[in-house]
Amino acid sequence: MAAHDSLVPLLGRSAEPAELRHVRTLPARAAQHAPWPEWVHPDLVAAYARLGIGMPYTHQAEAASLAHAGSHVVLATGTASGKSLAYQLPALDAVHRSELRVAAEPGRIHDDGAAVLYLSPTKALAADQLAALRSLRLPTLRAETYDGDTDTSARRWIRDHANVILANPDMLHFGILPNHAWWAGFFRRLRYVVVDEAHSYRGVFGSHVANLLRRLRRVCSHYGSSPVFIAASATSGDPESSVGRLIGSPVVAVTQDGSPHGATEVAFWEPALTEAHGENGAPQRRTAIAEVSDLLASLVAARVRTIAFIKSRRGAEAIASITQRHLDEVDPSLPSRVAAYRSGYLPEERRELERRLRSGELLGVASTSALELGIDVAGLDAVLVAGWPGTRASLFQQIGRAGRAGQEALAAFVASDDPLDTYLVNHPEAIFDVSIEATVLDPSNPYVLGPHLCAAAAEKPLTTADLALFGPTTESLLGQLEAQGYLRRRPSGWFWTHSESAAGMVNLRADGGGPVSIIEAETGLLLGSMDSPQTHYQAHEGAIYVHQGASYLVEELNEADRCVVVRRVNPDYYTTARDLTTVDVLSTQRSEQWGPVGVHFGEVKVTTQVVSFQRKALVSNEVLGEEPLELGARELFTKSVWLTIPEPTLAGAGLIAAQFPGALHAAEHAAIGLLPLVASSDRWDVGGVSTALHADTEEPTVFVYDGHPGGAGFAERGFDRMRDWLAATLAAIEACECETGCPSCVQSPKCGNKNNPLDKSGASALLATVLAHSRGAGEDPAGHARLREAAQPVPGRAPDPTVHPSRSGR
Repeated sequence: MAAHDSLVPLLGRSAEPAELRHVRTLPARAAQHAPWPEWVHPDLVAAYARLGIGMPYTHQAEAASLAHAGSHVVLATGTASGKSLAYQLPALDAVHRSELRVAAEPGRIHDDGAAVLYLSPTKALAADQLAALRSLRLPTLRAETYDGDTDTSARRWIRDHANVILANPDMLHFGILPNHAWWAGFFRRLRYVVVDEAHSYRGVFGSHVANLLRRLRRVCSHYGSSPVFIAASATSGDPESSVGRLIGSPVVAVTQDGSPHGATEVAFWEPALTEAHGENGAPQRRTAIAEVSDLLASLVAARVRTIAFIKSRRGAEAIASITQRHLDEVDPSLPSRVAAYRSGYLPEERRELERRLRSGELLGVASTSALELGIDVAGLDAVLVAGWPGTRASLFQQIGRAGRAGQEALAAFVASDDPLDTYLVNHPEAIFDVSIEATVLDPSNPYVLGPHLCAAAAEKPLTTADLALFGPTTESLLGQLEAQGYLRRRPSGWFWTHSESAAGMVNLRADGGGPVSIIEAETGLLLGSMDSPQTHYQAHEGAIYVHQGASYLVEELNEADRCVVVRRVNPDYYTTARDLTTVDVLSTQRSEQWGPVGVHFGEVKVTTQVVSFQRKALVSNEVLGEEPLELGARELFTKSVWLTIPEPTLAGAGLIAAQFPGALHAAEHAAIGLLPLVASSDRWDVGGVSTALHADTEEPTVFVYDGHPGGAGFAERGFDRMRDWLAATLAAIEACECETGCPSCVQSPKCGNKNNPLDKSGASALLATVLAHSRGAGEDPAGHARLREAAQPVPGRAPDPTVHPSRSGR
């Protein structure tokens, strides 16, 4: 396919390269305006006019009017579509009119005041929204951020006097709800709750936030308020259902985007195979990090303002560092105009990077998803996406960051060495020609809901009237919490009776344990933090930790004191940990039978131990060495989907017994890689195990499990979409150009068995046979054949829903 004339030069190539697999042009979109709603106060209209906003877009006016009329609403439109104005109109109109009434009658006590709570997943986004609110210059507006960076001396004034408070879920959980009596006046006046970037609340984090919002609604009800929720989301599948599940109440969705956007050329880029060979002699592609670093350097050298997105902190640091080295050879003034941006930085570091990005001082930024969210950075020309970001919604959110001022823009998706990336870069229709994923979350997960019930009881004793708010499993879970001594039952309800804070039982963003501090050995300075489940993989002794472009060697992991001691080094390698994993079946909750093939979903116990780590060359990924580790095993109680394929069925696929382990193992790896195609997960959200004879199933079995306590909904989505999932997995394996298996099809970067044994052709035969049997299975009216089984727990294996084991995954 011929590339657009403008594309190849921008990417620093003189001719159409072999790496360019596809180009798709997203057409420009013209603006559609609507008149200002009649209920909007003239002062607000005038304030927006001063900012150059003459009329709202159609979706802004529609969403604002729905919220003003009292409906919970979700606005799910594209990046830079002006979703902020949609919540500002009803919220600021209520605040402004309330303040004018107070000013008109200074001696009178008003009970109908108005306040607004804005929640965003990142501090950067809240700071950006605060600047936007202050730019309106409304004298009645007292907007302030309230988060972990807020000066302690300012917090009381904000609590007592601010009428728009911008916070994040963490501060709502730890600082506001446990102290709701101090916030009584604010809660009485609370009219609107804004949930920004609602699509980011998925999986376990989303399940935590869903219960947090239920606690918020409960406290509001206690003080006599019933605020309207306004959610802003990227384009997503079924936002009405997913946001309704998030807030625990029906919502109305607005999805027709009336904002303008410039045309965007989207390039699909697959790094070439190199002469290097990895494990088991598999060919290796040039890494996405090295490829994106080259492209970013070319774009910055051409003075094209660019953001490069990558999922990992380490990847963002590596891209920035390599790009700076490339630019130093071209123009010594350019390296300082490139930086990394990620979570884990100190507040002052983040604010300075955001300032330099807004001002245009930075030409290139390598970022994790922290900058995927909607902080307003105008004038970006290009976006590079290093590896699949996890969901179609995230990809469109990221590439939408370019062209924000209506100009034409460039985006490039650069495939990493991963089965899903290989599939997508060669099947762009799987991105552009299908619907966006729905957000997956499960507020009823007992590992999530249990601690939130304790926190809610500490805020105000739980009563039977609260049971419906938290869902149908609440009553039985309260009985378990009572039996375990966390809550005490009295005639009036359930009470938290411990002296310590119940909020400490909940870790919103991590999978167990709290943050671990990263300390520099020579100076004792705090460099940053890391969630404790990550430490066995990223902060074991000998690991390389990267911060602000500088590399550090981990000298000590002190789990008792929750700290990691590091020393500055300058290595030419990175490290990756390996684990060993076993799975025990606890209960089977759903099953299908595809002829002899069993498809199951249920509860499992996963036992994982990190046993070694490898040093790999930064550019080539070549394994330089491996060392053992002595770390304790961690247990994870979660949900899994699994396939059982009897030995005669495998033999019927042309496999001999010696091939069974390799075929199952290769199919497991590839299936894990392709699960995000049907579930809003990424590869690191799930794990897997395969075995030629499993002790519980007594048959050859492949497990794919959620890497979060209690499950995150991803494995169940895989069960629901099993046929599509396995068909895509088979297509990805067959499309890969390697002969015997490589990281682009059946190898895994976290395999505890060193990717051995793997049988690529055997995996193809196995999957083809399973899919052939699936066509013979009956279907119910919903399109899925299911035998619904009552959960039958294995005696003595019921997990404690208040324990938070760590995530594991392969």
